[in-house]
Amino acid sequence: MALITPLSPAAALELFDGLEPVTPDELLGSWRGEGFPTGHPLDGLLEAWHWQGKRFDSTEEVHPLVFRGRGAAEVCVNPARVPMALLRASWVGRLIPFGGLFPWLAPLVVTRHSAARLRSTLYRDKVSAAMIYDHLPIVDVFRRLDGERLLGVMDAKGMVQPFFFVLRRETGLSAAQGSISPAQRSSSVATCRATSPSSGPNASTGTSSPRASG
Repeated sequence: MALITPLSPAAALELFDGLEPVTPDELLGSWRGEGFPTGHPLDGLLEAWHWQGKRFDSTEEVHPLVFRGRGAAEVCVNPARVPMALLRASWVGRLIPFGGLFPWLAPLVVTRHSAARLRSTLYRDKVSAAMIYDHLPIVDVFRRLDGERLLGVMDAKGMVQPFFFVLRRETGLSAAQGSISPAQRSSSVATCRATSPSSGPNASTGTSSPRASG
């Protein structure tokens, strides 16, 4: 299994540009997230705050921020509760030492609702699968890193340097099986509700899909 070697932002973009695209249907299922260090202020922050990955139940039902709450329970964070100013801040890495607080803070930010969609999007001269947030000016674009991993780049409005990350497919649902079954969806949604005292805002899917450009 190839280890992730730190790269400069320019080298990471060069690597990304050389990778093959993927389709939205190929992303369906659960993916474990890990960092791809490029010197970005967000490097290491998600992992320190118990980030688990992303879950694509269908092209219309996506949980972009899956974390581990108390007792390692899977919880889905509502992206609308994450301030964009925080993501853009150069000092955001200073929050890494406080990641152990997340299991206790989770009830304030979790949601049971989908918060993004999958679309095919033109980005840096290739059309590939992209995750479009419902309530934030962020698009995550994916390319195939190898047989079991995707390289993702977060294109956020106002963020000078793109943020890179890796998704590794969890065992279970594969793209060939199509969208997640009702039984699987019921089980997975229940885990997102486990520590949630109330639901977040219902995700809107009525707007047209933006096109990321690079």
